[in-house]
Amino acid sequence: MAAVQDLDLPLAPDAPPSAASLPPSGRTRRSVHHALGGGAVADVLLWRHRNAAVFMAVGATTVWFLFERAGYSFLSVFANAILLLVLILFFWAKSALLLNRPLPPLPNLEISDEVVGKAADRARVWINRVLAIGHDITIRRDRKVFLQVILVLWFIAYIGRLFNFLTLVYIGVLLSITLPALYDKYQDHVDEKFGVAHDAVMKQYVSILSRIQAQPTKEKKTQ
Repeated sequence: MAAVQDLDLPLAPDAPPSAASLPPSGRTRRSVHHALGGGAVADVLLWRHRNAAVFMAVGATTVWFLFERAGYSFLSVFANAILLLVLILFFWAKSALLLNRPLPPLPNLEISDEVVGKAADRARVWINRVLAIGHDITIRRDRKVFLQVILVLWFIAYIGRLFNFLTLVYIGVLLSITLPALYDKYQDHVDEKFGVAHDAVMKQYVSILSRIQAQPTKEKKTQ
């Protein structure tokens, strides 16, 4: 009977989450997996498919070592790889005909119109963005966009003096498979530090922009 009486009692409402269970910043955590697209690529970048992530890191390191440290040229390695592949497929097909074996399982080697259309649409979007930036600088004389473009181009030129293109791509690959996973693990602390840094950078940016905008008014007053 006591058990039946206990079942008849109303259930207590769920207790609100304590302050210890909330993030330090007091904000909800963003889904890094969803921000990266939520597909197989996001799984690899977040090391949910550990074998694929390890293969990506080892492959990028091998390519960088062959071309940057060992001294091989891209054209010679590419030609030798294609030559080896053609020889393997040729002798495989010949031996299959002699031994009544199945032919090499080659896919349909052609590019569909749908793939070309999608690539063209994406390229058109990026080209229109670049043209819109050029229009804002030359026609509208937007000083804010002009300053942003100058800073981005200066940063790219500075990085280009430190690394060549292949090393820069290799560093980008390593960062792409390490930074998302680390941010997903330490998101609260990183957001807090980046918030402080962002406020400091925006203060400097606003002060520089105000100085640039104040110059034309001074020139008009002197005239």
